[in-house]
Amino acid sequence: MCLFYTRQTKETKIFIVRPSPNTTPPGHSVLASGPIWSWNGTSSRDRYDVMSTANQMNRRSFLAAAAKLSAAGLVASRVETCFAADAVTTRAPAWQLGCYTRAFDQFEYPVALDAIAEAGFKYVGLMTTKTKDWVMIKTTTPVEEVQAMHKEAAKRGLKVLSVYGDFSVTDSLAAGILGLKQLIDDTAICECSNLMLAGTSDEKLYQLYYKTIAECCDYAAAKGVGLSIKPHGGQNATGPQCRKAIDLVAKKNFGLWYDPGNVFYYSDGKLDPVEDAATVDGLVVGMSVKDFLPPKEVLVNIGSGKVDFAAVFARLKKGGFTHGPLIVECLARGPLESVKTAATKARQFLEQLTGQQR
Repeated sequence: MCLFYTRQTKETKIFIVRPSPNTTPPGHSVLASGPIWSWNGTSSRDRYDVMSTANQMNRRSFLAAAAKLSAAGLVASRVETCFAADAVTTRAPAWQLGCYTRAFDQFEYPVALDAIAEAGFKYVGLMTTKTKDWVMIKTTTPVEEVQAMHKEAAKRGLKVLSVYGDFSVTDSLAAGILGLKQLIDDTAICECSNLMLAGTSDEKLYQLYYKTIAECCDYAAAKGVGLSIKPHGGQNATGPQCRKAIDLVAKKNFGLWYDPGNVFYYSDGKLDPVEDAATVDGLVVGMSVKDFLPPKEVLVNIGSGKVDFAAVFARLKKGGFTHGPLIVECLARGPLESVKTAATKARQFLEQLTGQQR
C-alpha cells in the first residue's frame, strides 16, 4: 500500500496492492503482477492497472487519508455503508461488542478507556467525556487532539467503531460542508468506519442539514467512512422519520444507527422500540445499546429497564441487520468501580444475546 502527496500541487495518489501468490513468478514484484486499486470509492478492477485520485487536500485531510490507509482492512470491514465489495477486508466477529465513552463521562476519557478495556470490550465509541465541551470530537477540535484520542484507545487494545459528532448549517451550506468534512477527516484519523450524527430538530434547517450530508457522502466514502443518524428527537425521533431523512439523502453510505432507548425516551415511553424496529428494515448499520425507565431516564444499566432487547434484536435481524456494531451507550451513574461492573455485565448480556462469546 502506498500513498503519495505532492504539497505544491496538493495532489494525492493512493494505491492498494493485492498480491497474486498463484500468478506471481518467483523473484518478480507484486506490483508487476497483482491487481491494484486506488482508494477512491470506485469499483475495484481485477486486472493489472493503476488508478489514482487527485483531490484538493489540506493537512487534516492528508493525515486522515494516511491514517485510513494504515488500517485499510479494518476500516473497510463495514458492509453496505462502506462498499465492502470494493475494499480490502479482514476477518471480524459478526457482532462487534463495544462501549461508548458516554457510559463513563463522569471521568476524563483516559479513565473511561481504561475502564472499557478492563470491562472486557475490544471496541469503543468516542462520544462524550468530562470536559467543558462534553462532546469529544467537534468541528473545532485540533487534529492533534484527535490523534491523541486514537492513540490512547489503541494503547489499550481498543478499536474505534463509532465517532459521534455534529455540525451546524445555521450560517450556510458551505459552512456546514466544511464542518462535516472536518468530522469525516477526524473519523478517518481514528481509523473508524462510521460517523454518527444527531440530526436536526429545527424544521427550518431540515432540508439544508440533509443536503449537507448528501454533499459530503462521496467525500466520506472516499475515506472509508459511513455516515449515520440515530433516533434523537425532533425530526428524527422515530424509525419512519429517520427513514424519511435517509431517503432524502439517498446515498449508499448513509444509514441508521438504531437506538431503542431513545425511541422510548423521545416518545415519553409511548412508542415501543420493538414496534418501531419493524419500520427500519434495510437501514440499520449499527446500534446504540441503551435501556429506558419511565418517566424519562436512559442512564440505566442494560437489561434493567423497559427495552426488550431480545425482541428488538430479533426484529432488526429480520429486517437485515445481521452483523455489525452493538455499542453500549449509557449506564447508571455511580463510582468508577460500580460503572465498570455494570459495563462488564452489559458485555456479558450482549454476548448472551448474540450467542457470541469472547
